[in-house]
Amino acid sequence: MPRRLDVELTSVRADGSFTWKAAGALLPKGVVNPAVLGSEAKVGDTLRVEIETGVDGSTVLGVVALRVRRDAPVLLQLSASEFQPVTETRAPRPARGAARGGRDGRGARDARGGRDTRPPRRRGPEGADAPARAPRRAFSPPPPELPKRPAARRLRPQRVHRDAALAALTPEQRPVAERVLRGGIRAVRDAVKSQNAALAREGKPAVPADGVVAMAGDLLPRLRVAEWLDRAEAAEADLARVDLRDLRAVVAASDDPMILRDESTRALAGRMRDALATRQQTELERWDEDVRAAVRVGRVARALQLAGEPPKAGLRFPADLAEALAGAAAAALAPDVDPGRWIVLLEALAFSPVRPAVRVGAPPARVTDELRATVTRLAPLLPQVAAVFGIVADPAAPMPRPLRQTRFGRRAPKPGARRPARTPQPGAAQPTDA
Repeated sequence: MPRRLDVELTSVRADGSFTWKAAGALLPKGVVNPAVLGSEAKVGDTLRVEIETGVDGSTVLGVVALRVRRDAPVLLQLSASEFQPVTETRAPRPARGAARGGRDGRGARDARGGRDTRPPRRRGPEGADAPARAPRRAFSPPPPELPKRPAARRLRPQRVHRDAALAALTPEQRPVAERVLRGGIRAVRDAVKSQNAALAREGKPAVPADGVVAMAGDLLPRLRVAEWLDRAEAAEADLARVDLRDLRAVVAASDDPMILRDESTRALAGRMRDALATRQQTELERWDEDVRAAVRVGRVARALQLAGEPPKAGLRFPADLAEALAGAAAAALAPDVDPGRWIVLLEALAFSPVRPAVRVGAPPARVTDELRATVTRLAPLLPQVAAVFGIVADPAAPMPRPLRQTRFGRRAPKPGARRPARTPQPGAAQPTDA
């Protein structure tokens, strides 16, 4: 079926035909016979044509109109003799209250002079025209901002040394080396055992396992050194942003005798230990500042969450900060606080170092099923809070774990339902301040 399209003539071919493309496109779309366009057509013209699209492409059937491109707008000339002034007279506005039928509130009359056809307004007990409006909710300002720290980056090592070590091996050694890198000597033994079992079923001679395992033992030191060098160089290139856990793993791996035996790794291992000590001290100072700032501005849930995530395991929490944080948490768990806020605070309190020092006087005025499910789950960690709700912690119950962060759009399971793995439990709430 033919359709109309704005096209632009792009070039002239040797046989006199034109190439065209859709107006605004990048590449030509087809060829058109000059007899269809007429004798005045030239390169650069924009035409509106009728085309028909088939299996072989699009064919121009005819020209509908020639589009004229105007470089500047056409202005109308107006002489002074043709100007006629216009005056405007506005109707007088009705008196205030007349549109409503006077100040007595009876409403406007209809066009025929009769009484108002609208139903009369209901009057309140005090004679008001309408009942009093519900009081507006008090405006709650946004929570104060905290200093934002740069997010840590996970270690992503390159494979420069590893690939160089594999490239230096013979074709017989390379499969054994790749198996060693994936699972160590044990993986090589398991692979040889499986291969010999398959060869025995086929009636073929078995592979000597001792020779393959001995080859893997000879290759293991070089491969471990190459793999550690890749990780250490990647960590050294981004010491200020690399994740502290990855940096600790690199330093811990440097104590391997196979790595210390190599002279090329001793100097790098020493620099990594010094960098880890400096980085831990910096993270400790930032962590202390962030917790104190969150307590100071009233971000209690954020302060509890930060307190439970120290930069170094086994760190002793400062006594003055613990007293201030416990007092702020006890004051935040007030009876007039919303149940959803209770869930957020309890999830953060259960995994903080100040949880034994927090005492709650009474439960909230409204206890929801989600809040009760949260208190039941956290009862082994917060027995003093569970007792306020009349819940006794089961001694045989496993210790709860922090809830995983959920993606937006996922539904939380119903209370009491059996939960699959990696799904938040009932009453889940993210430990963040709102």
